[in-house]
Amino acid sequence: MSAQSSSSESGLNLELGVLVGFDGSELAAQAVRYGVIEAERRRTVLTAVTAYELPTMIYPNMASIPSEPEDDKAKKNAEKTLAEAVELLREHPGEKSFRTVPGNSAGALVTLSANAEVVIVGARGRGGFMGRVLGSVSTALPAHANCPTIVVPERSPSEPGAEGPVVVAVDGSDAGRVAMFTAAAEAAVRGADLELVAVLPAGEEWLYWYPDLELSSEVTARRQKQLTDGLEKEAETLAEQFPDLTVTTSVPVGDPTETLVEISSRAQLTVMGTRGRGRIRSALLGSVSRGVLNHAEGPVMVVPS
Repeated sequence: MSAQSSSSESGLNLELGVLVGFDGSELAAQAVRYGVIEAERRRTVLTAVTAYELPTMIYPNMASIPSEPEDDKAKKNAEKTLAEAVELLREHPGEKSFRTVPGNSAGALVTLSANAEVVIVGARGRGGFMGRVLGSVSTALPAHANCPTIVVPERSPSEPGAEGPVVVAVDGSDAGRVAMFTAAAEAAVRGADLELVAVLPAGEEWLYWYPDLELSSEVTARRQKQLTDGLEKEAETLAEQFPDLTVTTSVPVGDPTETLVEISSRAQLTVMGTRGRGRIRSALLGSVSRGVLNHAEGPVMVVPS
């Protein structure tokens, strides 16, 4: 199966529109259903993709060569899997396309993401396609994709499009600001409120990195106010570009991963960037991103920097 070229109606002219990785698992089916809502919201095409890896063919003798070439067999299996997505989307009235692509699934989706508005995958999938990735696709893909990635979790208490704010993690970095503006656009399209969140790590975590640091409730309160003031300025900037958008801010104190995971349970979408400030912060935010993706209770969007 291959996709027909189609132009996005959203003006971005990215012919794959909403790109969904499909491996036949129930979570992949959930990702497809989420993709339907995204495609309708964005007024663009929905493209379902199944990847298949080409086997390394080494045969000790002529007798062991299979009657059907292994690469043909792999492609046919992928087409059989993709047929399930065709069936899932039978009632979808919007434009849709389907394709199988050879290669590593994460790598294939990264390549295709250059021509998509957003990529959607399940947090875990069936062994070969996405199982290695949180299984590996849902952690490798967001870090390298050319467009935002939405990861649909195993535990999703609310259906896609449910009530709740769009929440974005802000840390003052350039990547965080890119994520913030992307989240604002998402909230505007969804008709949802936007919540800017800057998580202030608890004192014990600061002491681990800076053992000589003076820590007191006064210091924490002062730092919390600084972050709050910074978020309020960001909210004012967003209000100029998105005048109809309701923006709130919060500066919770606690473990960043645990805090964002908890927030994901009440948000219709939790948005994060891929990198933070400086080399240490970047590594920490990378671990936070992975932790949130592994444990989130709602959909998470990762925006490339």
